[in-house]
Order: sequence, then C-alpha cells, then structure tokens
Amino acid sequence: MNPLNGTGPVNGSLRAVDAVLLLVEDDPGDALLLEETLADSDLDAELVSVHTLAEAQSYLADCDRLVCVLLDLHLPDVHGLDSVTRIVHSAPDAAIVVLTGLAESEAGLAAVATGAQDYLGKGHLDPETLSRAVRYALQRKQVERASAALRANERIAQENARLERGLLPVPLLHGDDFGAAARYEPGRAHGLLSGDFYDVVQTADGAVHAVIGDVSGHGAAEAALGVCLRVAWRTAVLCGTEQLEKVRLLEEILVAERSDPHVFATVTLLVFPADRGSVRVVRAGHPGMLIRSGATVQQVETPGGMALGLLPGRGEWPQEEVPLPPGGHVVLFTDGLFEGRTGPGTRLGEEGLLELALRNADLEPAAFVDALVDGASEGAAPYGGLADDVAVLHLGWRKS
Repeated sequence: MNPLNGTGPVNGSLRAVDAVLLLVEDDPGDALLLEETLADSDLDAELVSVHTLAEAQSYLADCDRLVCVLLDLHLPDVHGLDSVTRIVHSAPDAAIVVLTGLAESEAGLAAVATGAQDYLGKGHLDPETLSRAVRYALQRKQVERASAALRANERIAQENARLERGLLPVPLLHGDDFGAAARYEPGRAHGLLSGDFYDVVQTADGAVHAVIGDVSGHGAAEAALGVCLRVAWRTAVLCGTEQLEKVRLLEEILVAERSDPHVFATVTLLVFPADRGSVRVVRAGHPGMLIRSGATVQQVETPGGMALGLLPGRGEWPQEEVPLPPGGHVVLFTDGLFEGRTGPGTRLGEEGLLELALRNADLEPAAFVDALVDGASEGAAPYGGLADDVAVLHLGWRKS
C-alpha cells in the first residue's frame, strides 16, 4: 500500500498530487543542496521552502494535503528538539524527517524519540537516501495513525461495554414466577450507546417494578446519564419510594446531571402487584405498550405526562391501572423500534409494529422480542438500518 494515499505500491513514484515536501531550513546553501538532491531523486513531489518554524506552522495550518516536513533543528525562532515537539502538536498528521549536522546523530535519535519519523545527516545526503527516508517517514506516520485509531476504537469498545452493563442490568427477581425477557440493539452509526435503559426489581411484598427510558441524543454523556437514572430508579424502588415520587426524583436527577439544558428523557414505570390482576402505569412522554394474551396482541396507550426535563418541576404524571387478563404480558419498547424507515418517506410506525407483533403472537417471550427487533431491523435494512438504538422489555407472571 502506498503510504501517501493508501492506493498503490510502496515503491511507486511519489506524485505531486499525493504529498508536499515542506523544507524548513534557514541556511541557503543547505536548502540548495537538498533541492538539487530532490531533483535527482525519483520523488516527483512539490517542494515548499520556508525559513522559520512560524512560517512552517502557518503553512501546515492551511494545508489539506499529506505533508512530509524536512526539519532543520537550528532555526532563527527555535532551537533543538522543541521544533519537533511544536510541529507534532500543531500538525499531528504530518510526517517529520529531521535534518542534522555531521556530529548530531544523537540529536537525530532524540528527535525520533520526541515524535519525528526519521532523521538524515546533511553530510550524507544522496537521492536514494532522501527518497527512502521520505517514503519510510510517510509510511510510519500512516502506521502510527492507524494504530492510534485502533487504540481509540478499543477504548470506545471498552467504554461501551461498561456503559452497557450499567444500562442493561440483570433483573432483580426473587424467584421464577415472573418472567422478564429483554433485548438491546444499537442503531446503525453510533460509536457509543445511546441513553436507552431499563430495569426490573421485585420487592419484599412480591410486587414487580419495571422501568424503561430513553435519554435524548447519543454519546457517552447520554449513556452515562441513562445509567445514572436507572441506578437512581432501582435505589428508589428498594427504598420503598412511591411511584409518582420516583418520577419527580428522576427528573430532579436528570436536570442536575445533564450537560445540556435541552436534554430530556422519556420513561415508563410499571408496577405488577402480587395479586397478578393488573399493572399500574406511569408514562412521561414515552411510547405506549403492547399487552399479549394468548395469540392476541393489543396496543395500549395510557394517559401520560410530558417528558422529564422539558419544564422541570411543572410536570404532572397520572398513574393508571390497567387490567391484565390471566397470563397476560406487557411489552415495553423505546421509539427506535418503530421509527426506522421502511420506504421513501415512510416508517414502520406504531401501527406497523402492531402488525409485526400480531404476525408473531404465538412465539415465546424471548423469541417474540427477537422477532420484533429483527423484523424492524430487516424492514429498515434497505434504507440504512435502524436509525436509533432499540430497547425492548417483555414482562409478565408465569403460569402457576
């Protein structure tokens, strides 16, 4: 692969359109020597000459091409390795070949340790040596950039894993009489998780509490805020906090922790009483839910209040009790499940989601959840895939 543009062989000619050689040299004799050596080499590249580091930095700031800097260590405005450090900081994508005097081999090695890719002794310049040094410097810079990108991706993956563990916990249930199946699916282009979160906790009285939520936006800050809200909700449940007070608490925490005043969150909170006959629902700007009973699926949207953080302290969220048929289950989801495009200007929508659910109504909970997510993903695949992250939670009492 050509180190200049990643498209050709390493030993191919260096084309003028590929890179610029920026000579930073204040000695006219040394500059002339290097120009003549370049003319005799196979490097068919544009040469730009400047006399000071300040001129070099000004040129690099405006240059959008690949650059190899041929850098003298003794300039009018800087002396020694500081010139290397300043080029590295101001133009991190530029390759650097340091030009040294006859007795400065140690300085050349120190320059490489500081951030240069190679060094050349002015007294030993010849066309082949110059050509090789420039090519190798550009290749090494490309490898450095690729390695840095790989390390960054690894760090992102590690951070994603930590955030995912915080967003998507293992349900805290006392026995096997209550079933909870869940799935999280990232959107198509997100380097980090979004703020979708859920949790399920059973308290000492046998009731099962559940939450699903979605922090607006995508990125580390939103995902971390989602983790914060989920942990706060679980803590409130375990402390016996009343349902509506939990919503107010979550809004207070959201407002206190968000980095942008425009960030908001939608949530749905459920309580399944131990008598198994109903579910208590509080919605704050979140989509409705599906209720499954046998081979039937019903879409239910209870009255709700505004999303958290839109008008802090002014929201009102009614609590509704929804009867559950024997063996009935509730399916919660974030809006990414039905907002994916399925055609030019069309989306799956909640009606399409209900149709998808009805086609798979005979499946077991985990398979049903997979069918919803996979069906939505397949429908959106020709149009770039799911536009947003998706969380789905399938909840209900198991038959005695």
